[in-house]
Amino acid sequence: MTQGKTLFDKIWGSHVVRSLGENLDLLHVDRLLIHDLSGSRALMDLKERGLSVRNPELCLSMPDHSVSSLPGRTLASSPDGVRLGNALRDMSAAAGIPHYGIDHPNQGIVHVVGPEIGFTLPGCLLVCGDSHTSTHGAMGALAWGIGSSELVHVLATQTIRQRRPGTMRITIDGDLGEGVEAKDVILHIIGHLGVAAGIGHAIEYAGSTIRGMSIEERLTICNLSIEFGARMGMVAPDETTYAYIKELPLAPKGEAWEAALAYWRGLPTDEDAVFDREVSFDAADMAPQITWGTSPGQTVAVNATIPAPDSFVEAELQGNAETALEYMGLTPGETIAGTKVDRVFIGSCTNSRLSDLRRAAAVAQGRQVAANVTAWVVPGSVQVKTEAEAEGLHEIFLAAGFEWREPGCSQCVATNGETVAPGERCISTSNRNFVGRQGPKARTHLAGPAMAVAAAIAGEITDVRELAPIELEGNT
Repeated sequence: MTQGKTLFDKIWGSHVVRSLGENLDLLHVDRLLIHDLSGSRALMDLKERGLSVRNPELCLSMPDHSVSSLPGRTLASSPDGVRLGNALRDMSAAAGIPHYGIDHPNQGIVHVVGPEIGFTLPGCLLVCGDSHTSTHGAMGALAWGIGSSELVHVLATQTIRQRRPGTMRITIDGDLGEGVEAKDVILHIIGHLGVAAGIGHAIEYAGSTIRGMSIEERLTICNLSIEFGARMGMVAPDETTYAYIKELPLAPKGEAWEAALAYWRGLPTDEDAVFDREVSFDAADMAPQITWGTSPGQTVAVNATIPAPDSFVEAELQGNAETALEYMGLTPGETIAGTKVDRVFIGSCTNSRLSDLRRAAAVAQGRQVAANVTAWVVPGSVQVKTEAEAEGLHEIFLAAGFEWREPGCSQCVATNGETVAPGERCISTSNRNFVGRQGPKARTHLAGPAMAVAAAIAGEITDVRELAPIELEGNT
């Protein structure tokens, strides 16, 4: 009898063009996403080498990192917007690559747009020159971020060389408690396993908690896979996936849909498949999370105290904690709740989808942002912005004192002039709290959308469970 296969095994195996030895394979790439920071340079490199794009119809480009989120923005609204935006537009047009420019009705962050239009599908192999490409694994795809030289190789050949990783399954079972979101789940996992736990592995998230999540929640989970070392994070496709995809613009139609569905149903991991590593969590043990340091692994429950460096066993972790506490201006042993904040940013490819904004609006409704706080809401795409406005969510945010802005990466990575000032403390729904990530000497705390709104209202880090959400009429 043959051993059962994992979701990862099935997708990887179906994409091998040639084995190159020593666990290295040449793989066919089904989808390539291109953004403004890396895309135009890669296309220029290709042109300078006298090469052409192998399959432009399998690519999609759009500006997201360099564009401003300022209401009424143009490419000129950010320092490098014109240079990078126009270069990506012109190079894409020359290569025949579909391009969603700043005025396109589907423009947005690549990792938001790909799933919401059906560019990302179960069983596909998708890459992008961005580390958070693992997001797309929530659709039952195999997806990871690539470097600049790899990007050129994919453009020229529609293939990629990749060493086969090991497999790891993280199972979460049970019901999430009040105020606990998908962002809290993945931060809890990273905090407990450590930032190196996933190195050399493709992660599959499983269990009743994951099965009960919406696609958008699963996208948040897979988005942070890279933050504990795993380049790939995946969720097996199921009825929730198929229902989400069916009416999307780029989804298969008619007989093609039935054929695709039959294939997708065979992708989930076989019952007798064996993973290289298995880890389990109980959802009941999870609380709303907030990071205290300068890596996503430095996180605690919002009702916990800031850890002391000597509470860590390894010398390296002790040193990291000491450095992080000094940078963040925090004192060990004090409660993290009550820490004053200056800014709140709701956005990024982690938490800028419609369901994220609905949860945030449920907390913001009828309340006011604290006088000392500047708070932004940045939708992940034009589609998200349009749908949110149709529901009146923007009116709730504006009435509460938030700024309602245009789609883009914005303050997640501070590459478009939208930075957090030195010394300011920002509660961010993004994915990284590295030193300088949101600007020189900026202090970043990662949290979910509801927790971010709670901090904006209170003017300090606050347990969202102390602020009862208000059900929004017409929302589910």
